[in-house]
Parts: sequence; C-alpha cells; structure tokens
Amino acid sequence: MPASLLHNCCPFRTSLRIAFCLLSLLLNLPLLEAQETETLQQKLARLPQPWQKKLHRLTLKEYTETLKFWEQTHPDLVQVDRIGVTLEGIPLPMLKITDPKTDLKQKQICLVTALHGGPERSGTTAVMHFVEWMLSDDPEAVATRQKQLLLIIPIINPYAYFETDRFGNSQKIDPYTGGGTTNWDLKTFQFKLPEKSPEVMAVLSVVDQFQPDVHVDVHGTGLQEYAPEQLGSRERYRGQTMFEVTGSAYSNMSLRPWDWRITEAINQSGEAAGFGYDRFEADAQRLFWGNSLTAMSNKLWLGRPQFYTAHYGYAHYHTMLMAFEVGWEQSGLARLQGLMKIGNQRWQDEFHSGYPVNRVNSYIGHYVSAWGTTARARRQSRVELWKQQPRFSQAVLYPQTAGRDTYLVATSQKAAELLSADIPEFLANIKDSPDIDQSALQTIIEAGPEIKFAVSKGRALGPKELPIEHGISFQLRLPYHQPDLVDIRLNGHLLHKSETDGYVSWQGSGFTYVQINVPPEKSKTHDLYLITCLYAPKEQRTYGWKPPAQVLNRIK
Repeated sequence: MPASLLHNCCPFRTSLRIAFCLLSLLLNLPLLEAQETETLQQKLARLPQPWQKKLHRLTLKEYTETLKFWEQTHPDLVQVDRIGVTLEGIPLPMLKITDPKTDLKQKQICLVTALHGGPERSGTTAVMHFVEWMLSDDPEAVATRQKQLLLIIPIINPYAYFETDRFGNSQKIDPYTGGGTTNWDLKTFQFKLPEKSPEVMAVLSVVDQFQPDVHVDVHGTGLQEYAPEQLGSRERYRGQTMFEVTGSAYSNMSLRPWDWRITEAINQSGEAAGFGYDRFEADAQRLFWGNSLTAMSNKLWLGRPQFYTAHYGYAHYHTMLMAFEVGWEQSGLARLQGLMKIGNQRWQDEFHSGYPVNRVNSYIGHYVSAWGTTARARRQSRVELWKQQPRFSQAVLYPQTAGRDTYLVATSQKAAELLSADIPEFLANIKDSPDIDQSALQTIIEAGPEIKFAVSKGRALGPKELPIEHGISFQLRLPYHQPDLVDIRLNGHLLHKSETDGYVSWQGSGFTYVQINVPPEKSKTHDLYLITCLYAPKEQRTYGWKPPAQVLNRIK
C-alpha cells in the first residue's frame, strides 16, 4: 500500500497501532510484573519507620520534678498548687501562670486540663509543651500572662497515666465523665461519689473557686486501644497519630464552643503551623442528629450530645467549653496559642476584650448580658445572671421595623405578669408603675406599625426570688452599619453614653450593637426593664418586588 494511502486510511492505521501495543504488552508482561514487585519493595524500604524507635515514657518523678523546676526558675510567673490527692496518695498539682505585675481584676481565666490524660498521653504532653511556651519570651505568651490567669492541670489521673494506661482511676471512674451520668445528679450537677474519685472533685473545686471563662480539655493518642496483655513495656511508638479535631469529638458533639467562628479561628492557627483538622458534620456533609430525627439517624452525623465532667462549669458558671484531639503535640500547641490570642483580643462582636462568654439569655437577636468594666466584675455578673436567667421573661414589638427597636425584660414573676402580647393591655399594665415614664413609652410604641408584642415567658424557680446584686446589661442588635442613634431610653427615661449607667455602641459582624448598662445599685431594686431605641438607618434598602413590565401590561 502506498505510504500516502496508509497515511489517509485512519481506521486501518488505528487498528494497526492497537495490535502493535497489545503485542508489546503481552511480550513484556512478566518483566513488568517483576519490576512492579521490585518497585513496591523499594518503595517500602524507602519509607521512614518512626515506630522502630520508642517514645520516652514520662515518669511520676520526672513530672513532679519538672513542675518544681518551673516554679523555681520562674517564681514570679508560676505557682504550683496541690488541688487534691488520689486514693493511692499521689498528689494532684495545678499550675497557675500569670504576670503578677498586671491587675488580676482585668484578667480572663482559662482552665486547661487533660481529663483523658490517663492512656491518652499526647494530650498531656501537648499541655507540657504549652506550659513551656507560656513561660517563654514569645510576645503572645507575654501578652497572655498580662491579660489572663492560666490554670493548668496536665495530669488529673496519675494512677492511669503512670500505672495502668486505662481510662479509670483505681475505682474504675474516668475523670472525663465521672463514670457516667448515673454518678451525677443532673438537676443540681453535683457528683454523687466524691469518696471514689478525688480526681473529679479536684477539677470541680477548681471550677467552683475560679469560675473560669473558658475550659479547654486536651485529648489525644496513647495506649488506650491496647489490651492489658498487649501493653508490654508500655512505651508508645513514634509516629502514632490520629485524626485531629478542635472543639468537639466524634463521640460527643457537645464539647464545642457555642460560636463556630472560635473553632475556625483556632483551626487557622493550627493550619498556619502546617496541620489540618476534621470539621465533623461539615466534612461528612451530614445534618445533626436529634430525637425527632431518629428514623433517619443512619443518614445523620454520628456524634451525639453526651454529658461529661466539663459540663459542670457550663451548667454553673456559663464557662465556654471545648475539647482538642491531638495527634501531634506541635499541633495542640499551635491551637492552644490560637485560643490564647482570642482571649487577649476583642472578639468580633464584643465591646470588651476577652472571650465571648457574657451573654446569658437571648430572644430574637436581643440579649441579656453581664455588666461591668473589668473582667472580674463581668464574671461575677455573668455567673449571677446565668443562675437566675431561666426565670427571665422577654418581649419585643412584632413584626420588627427598621428605625425602631424595643426589648422588654422582666426578672421576676411579678414583673413578668405585666408583659402582654396585646399592646393596649401592656400599656395599661404599666400605667401606675412609679419608675416608668408610661407616657414616653406609649408615644414611642404607638408611633409604629407593629401589631403586638412577641413574648417569651420564663419559668418560676421557687418562691424566693433574689435581687440582682452585680448589675445587668442588655444588648440590641441593629441591622445597619452606622445608624444615627436618635433616642435610647430605659423605662421611658432618656439614657446617655456610659459604660456603667447608660449605653455604649459599637460595630461588629455587620451589625451595630447597643448595650444598655444597669449598675448594681439599680439592679438590686428593679425587676422590669423596658428598652426603646429610635435610630436613622442612613442606608437606602429596597422592599418588595414587582413582576416585569411586560407581565403587568399583559394582565391589564
């Protein structure tokens, strides 16, 4: 066949090439198999084998002497307290790290624990790296010591950590859960078996004494998957890791901060250090599980809300909780550093610097919040309000309207009886209240188009209702960036700017926040707070929609 004809005969040329390739493959198949086998062996030989070298196993003596060394070499920064002792007589130490030259009243309090620090050793070793960093001259560590008090418990279960590599203490009680919900009175959140777990009681005593703003619990890798007969010398191998997560756990989705942006900010610190993190239901692309969705549970996120010891701080003091799973200590350190940065700065939609922990109740974008100009004052207010807030009743004018906002809060059952969804009835109820300018309130309320109040009633907690001793604040969230605040009133009385007795405002997360501050001398004698805010948005936003002109013309 002429070359020109072969060149132009595409089907023939393609068939010829396929036949040639198949013949070549058949002739070389044994050789390829031999090369592939050899290549696989070479690949395996080139891979690092870190597990061939064991990790150093921290001893009780080394641990104790290290804490003593830190206290001796940094006497102005470190104090080691004994917070308890195990049933075997092993002390339970806690490090307190802060800069004593700065005002303690202004400081956030952060509790760092390793509640699973029996077999899960990388949680403890990550915390030990964190202590070293906290005592360094790194600028962020210096700032953290100036702005926060760190309470650090690297090992809460020394019997497990140094003796057994099991989760429980000698009485089979895991400090992480306290042995399960049967060991707790979940109405009062009191632990029922203090004599069997001094480790749990030590943690609770710290939480009760300091009422921390945040509690981060660091978990990780270890020998927990090994049966007792597999433990051998009980030395871990190098290279053992795990999926790393922040702010929660696969088994318990309730170990996370209430603000997912905090988790993301912490993760970004870890990612900057070269690590990646699983994001639970987001990565799995699944919805949360709930009781009403049990029928489709096999299609939902596998995590379930479970109780654990750290919930004690949330239940009693509105402490923000989170858990870390640590595969690499440097990853745990980077994330703890990221958490410290959050506590050192002003969070996205907060007025004061520090951890965002001050809102204790909410209703349709309105918040009851802690009062105070210092971290200590806000902590006292937060804890008091958190315990009383279930009885608070709240209301807003509804539907809501641009240019005007209302927020009504009753902190007693008697005051709650004055609230009503019916506007004329509510105005009549407050007509004879001596501390309320009913006329000003009526003028503001009746000037708008709203038809009712949306009301959320609290629940009675008992016959005795205590006054609010430490002040109270209320936050409005206006959906505009820089509105003119024309008129802000409490109980019909005009307010002026003040961080203690008046209002403050700031921008955050696309909103303008207005916080009304009521000092202790007023909160002790008041139980009804009627807040109104008139403002000019200064932004032109469109409302409604019309069909195209062609459609309107067609249907005329």
